[in-house]
Amino acid sequence: MVKPPVQVFGLEGRYASALYSAASKQKALEKVEKELIVFQQTVAKDERLSEFIKNPILKRSLKVDALASVAKKQNMTPLSANLLGLMAENGRLNKLDGVINSFKTIMAAYRGEVTCQVTSAKPLDAAALKEIETALNGFLQKGQTLQMTAVVDPAIVGGLLVVIGDRYIDMSLATKMQRYTAMLKQAV
Repeated sequence: MVKPPVQVFGLEGRYASALYSAASKQKALEKVEKELIVFQQTVAKDERLSEFIKNPILKRSLKVDALASVAKKQNMTPLSANLLGLMAENGRLNKLDGVINSFKTIMAAYRGEVTCQVTSAKPLDAAALKEIETALNGFLQKGQTLQMTAVVDPAIVGGLLVVIGDRYIDMSLATKMQRYTAMLKQAV
């Protein structure tokens, strides 16, 4: 088994890791990723397909046959088609979105991409984002690239919350206020 560059956990992680191993042996990683992304987008757009996949009453054999047909129509590799069939056979189609997201996480690590989410109380301007990106590049190793997304959450009051890879940095005013409130209560 080929070990993925990053460990993903849970049932979704096991399926994604097995798919990564099989796809890397056949040198089809990028193709499988593209197929899964297209399938994920198709499920998101097609309400009937989404309901069909989520319906627990339908027989597994019916789902296996239907997904084999969809895989054939989308010209999927046997790897992607087998994943869909196996998940339908095992009654795990409700985890399919998580498996695809886990596979995308593995592929991002394979390409050296490090995901980063910056949460602020107010939208940040381009200059502030550039400054934050420059600072965060210091956390990266050689050959890695930063994939930064900015999120606005007024609940943090001020400051920033940064999640980069597996690191979590909380510089929000909401957390500081909670700490000081707890310290004041202990003093009384």
